[in-house]
Amino acid sequence: MKDQLFAVIDVETTGGGINGNRLTEICIVLLRGEKVVDKFTSLINPEKEIPRQITGLTGIDNSMVADAPKFYEVAKKVEELTRDAIFVAHNVNFDYNVLRNEFRELGFEYNRRKLCTVRLSRKLIPGLFSYSLGRLCDSINIPLNNRHRAEGDTDATVILFQRLLSLDDDYRVINSFLHARSRQATLPPHIDAEQVHSLPESPGIYLFKDRQHKVIYAGKAIDIKKRVVSHFYDRMSKEYELGQETFHIDHETTGSELVALLLEAECIRKYYPKFNRAQKRPGPVYQIISYTNQRGILQLALERTNKLRESVSTFYSRALAQEKLEYLCREYKLCPKYCSLQSNVEECSHYEIISCEGICSGTENAENYNEKVVAASLSLSEESSTFVIREKGRHFEEEAFVLVQDGKYRGFGFIDKEVQVSSPEDYEPFLKPQTATYHTYKILSNYLRKQGAPKVIFFENSEEAKMVRPAARANKNAMVMASHQTLSLFS
Repeated sequence: MKDQLFAVIDVETTGGGINGNRLTEICIVLLRGEKVVDKFTSLINPEKEIPRQITGLTGIDNSMVADAPKFYEVAKKVEELTRDAIFVAHNVNFDYNVLRNEFRELGFEYNRRKLCTVRLSRKLIPGLFSYSLGRLCDSINIPLNNRHRAEGDTDATVILFQRLLSLDDDYRVINSFLHARSRQATLPPHIDAEQVHSLPESPGIYLFKDRQHKVIYAGKAIDIKKRVVSHFYDRMSKEYELGQETFHIDHETTGSELVALLLEAECIRKYYPKFNRAQKRPGPVYQIISYTNQRGILQLALERTNKLRESVSTFYSRALAQEKLEYLCREYKLCPKYCSLQSNVEECSHYEIISCEGICSGTENAENYNEKVVAASLSLSEESSTFVIREKGRHFEEEAFVLVQDGKYRGFGFIDKEVQVSSPEDYEPFLKPQTATYHTYKILSNYLRKQGAPKVIFFENSEEAKMVRPAARANKNAMVMASHQTLSLFS
């Protein structure tokens, strides 16, 4: 290792994520062991505009690179200089991936072993407040001139790397970092390997947090450790940026995927993490509303909205809401015209619903008709079911449960298998209350459709009747129908 060739490298770029980055400057310093043996530095014409904010950071503008060589003109020199060397950089994945992408544009696959001086510093110089190049150099008295220019940053990184080599005189740490299967080789710079090593291999959620412990990503997994590590192998720009901003990883085991999905939805709603895209916006809901028209007739109508309002009932699909309106018309002999199933007609003439008793033609009085509308509206709230889903717990002595009461998702919890329950109230001491949203509805609806009845316990809604009726729900097709009804309401 004393005769090993190291290429300490820094690049400046146009910005725009890994895949959109183009080089504007590169500096390579070759070390044989701890001794500098060669140096190459050059501006690079990126063949695209340099954004003003990048010029403000690096001082490199479009005029400076106009006559500079394009990357293909220096590619052979870069490849030859680094051919037998270990690629060393501060936050190495950034510099390495940008350079590798430049070579790929030329049809050449660039592969080198690599070392990160951020991760090496965290290991060999522990306890510092920050491991950014500027702060690190200040902490251990390394001169850093011409900051955010390739040569200035590379010169400082060379001194830093020489000190790290002196602190690892038997090369034990460096060799462990170079090992192909080393966690250190793939983890982002600010994450302690022990955080990842201690993650459980079981279902649950994980939270990526920034330096200030703000949640920037929430995810769910069947195997938490495996899923977290997979983020760091992904070379997409989004995943790379997520890794660069992650300093801490928290997790919570759930025992089952269902509870993990529900808890993930709650975390996204609560923290609105920067790197989560899905579930940030509420999906559209369809509400059956009622109002009294100028003739004093109670009308039912279907309204699409992203905000929950006072309504007769709420659905998460237009087809289900329409189906329910048609059912109410037939069952309670309502008028299709006054249920928004027909428009621009004097009298109803629905092709399928012929049970109207004449409110539209004047043969039925408004008082009688309104009583039927009220009865139909009340029936919707009465059909909202109360049930519990029982799932695997976090260990063999407990079970997880999800409570839906009167059609509304209440939350989840964990209960000892030995605890006897006979009513929804028995679950209350163990319940972790959660917020019902469009996304929790979709999760539960999909679960009921796919899993069927074996894990679901239904309760009668009346206070007197406390025992379950599982036999009536044993058929999976019946469960599919139930999932459309029992989860139709938020409130």
